[in-house]
Amino acid sequence: MVVRDSGDALAVVIPAAGRSSRMGRPKALLDPGGVTFLERVVGANRDAGCGIVIVAVRDRDDPIAERAGALGAYVAISEDPDQGPIESLRAGLRALPDHVGRCLLHPVDHPLVRPETISMLAGEADADAKASIVLPLHRGRAGHPVLFKRDVFPELLDRTLAGGARTVVRRNAGRVLAVDVQDPGVLANLDTPEELARRFPGFDP
Repeated sequence: MVVRDSGDALAVVIPAAGRSSRMGRPKALLDPGGVTFLERVVGANRDAGCGIVIVAVRDRDDPIAERAGALGAYVAISEDPDQGPIESLRAGLRALPDHVGRCLLHPVDHPLVRPETISMLAGEADADAKASIVLPLHRGRAGHPVLFKRDVFPELLDRTLAGGARTVVRRNAGRVLAVDVQDPGVLANLDTPEELARRFPGFDP
């Protein structure tokens, strides 16, 4: 897959290729409140001004791929999904036009992030030319989504990379901009039934 040219230089990759073993069913298709996790994440990024939205899945016949396409997102196939979100991010990065200089990594199990938080991260990235990585902090804790600029794309794409995107963040610590946000959604990793029940009382998946 190659994304069609876009005048917007901000993209987002939404990893949705995991097995959801701890949740017991695909997290992307969970719909507390009648809105799926995937719809929430895609919608938040579109509302924040992302011109390119890519959803990475295990295979093209995956129901998540169908739902992503219906939402107008591009679908990328993760070549080795059991390696984790880094392979989904790579699938998305390989599909980007050369002029796209910024890409967010927004896991599908973080569906409560506000659009204004995403816009803030993009704005801070624009304002700080020295920063290669921008991440949100809430009450001193780092969360998602994380924004990567093009100068670190080669490191993310390196198949010898151990530890995934976190390794790239750590070894580029001097070029990381941490932005304080008043958005608890950046820390809301809804990865288990217990966490889901805490955030959405009464919801029965």
